[in-house]
Amino acid sequence: MIISWYGEGCFKIQNGEKTILIDPPEANLGFSVPRFRSNILIKSLTPWPFPFSQEAEKNNADFVIWGAGEYDIGEIKIRGFSLKSESSDKFFKSAFVVKWEEIVIGILGHLSLLPSPEILENFEEVDVLIAPAGGEPFLSQELLVKLVKQLNPKIYLPSFYKVAGLKRKAQGLEAILIHFNGEVEKMLEKFVFKKKDLVEIKKTKIVTFKI
Repeated sequence: MIISWYGEGCFKIQNGEKTILIDPPEANLGFSVPRFRSNILIKSLTPWPFPFSQEAEKNNADFVIWGAGEYDIGEIKIRGFSLKSESSDKFFKSAFVVKWEEIVIGILGHLSLLPSPEILENFEEVDVLIAPAGGEPFLSQELLVKLVKQLNPKIYLPSFYKVAGLKRKAQGLEAILIHFNGEVEKMLEKFVFKKKDLVEIKKTKIVTFKI
């Protein structure tokens, strides 16, 4: 499996010839919007009503996943959970668990409040966790550290943190890195791994990327 980062909450997950794209960034934030074709587009923050067909065409995606539900697309199984306490009549937020072959990936998208225990229990077995690095408008860094330690993934991929070129205020990673004793891999072009690599990890490893 290969994971790449395109800024903010945007990740590309590739396994063989299949590709998942998560939360493409808005062009006005200073990042290039990915133009490659994806098999699945996952949106954790969506306007309401959701312009389904427009999003698929805009992002060159075969399938668009949004909101709560169970989605089976070939060998990829996705469960979506509504974050109702963070949603309104104009937009809604969702969290997702992706099971792809033997690897489980948790996506906490645009999280700004702690999810309910009923939702979090679905993330207790994730191998890879994608979640905001903390700081407004997202979950505080203090609560983020507690959440990651509670879920105890093999890999934590921070999102929405301060990098060069970002056109909004954001927190850096230093304040959360000091709270973890596991390995930290910084500034990767891409993260390549297999299930057997994860088995050997005893403490959560944090992985960050070049942009």
